[in-house]
Amino acid sequence: MYEVTVEADFSSGHYLRNYKGKCENPHGHNYRVRVTLAGEVLDEAGLLLDFRLLKQVLRPLIERIDHQMLNDLEPFTTLNPSAENIAKYFYDQTNQQLKGMTAGRVRVKDCTIWETDTTTATYYE
Repeated sequence: MYEVTVEADFSSGHYLRNYKGKCENPHGHNYRVRVTLAGEVLDEAGLLLDFRLLKQVLRPLIERIDHQMLNDLEPFTTLNPSAENIAKYFYDQTNQQLKGMTAGRVRVKDCTIWETDTTTATYYE
């Protein structure tokens, strides 16, 4: 099994619904996302997926939420924009794009979101 990983940063605001405490109020974070891909077969160039291509897949996802209030964007208008749900959002969106690009040869292994330097949430299946 092969793995490749990229990381990217973005800043967004959010607030948590059905939560009692400071995080129920609007506030922001400088997030970091790490996406790790996995697959058993390399392409003809000997790559699981070119890092450049993975960054291209992530770029529109990040541009959509960077410097935005997450609660105003789908799916977070109804889904709580917790670090856990943000990690799943990146996992699902990246996986969907990779299926088309690689005919299922490459999948997302896991996705980790840093909400702060010392707190993370990871989603995987």
